[in-house]
Amino acid sequence: MVTITANDIKRKGISIISNADEAIITVHGKPTYVILNIDYYEKLREAELLAALAETREDIKKGNFAIGTIEEHMKRITE
Repeated sequence: MVTITANDIKRKGISIISNADEAIITVHGKPTYVILNIDYYEKLREAELLAALAETREDIKKGNFAIGTIEEHMKRITE
């Protein structure tokens, strides 16, 4: 993965990362942002959503859920 400073992007423009599928952008020497190829990002996002769906299905199978009003839900999560 390529590491690029924010200052490099300011000086050279976005073309500095055009050849990289992934890049880490540093600000003041600290890794701050990640740039990903859109196809890779979409695959990561899909995997994240599938994992959440699997977790939800497992919770339902175990009976780990509640049915109620919005007010009841808000009370349950804020107390």
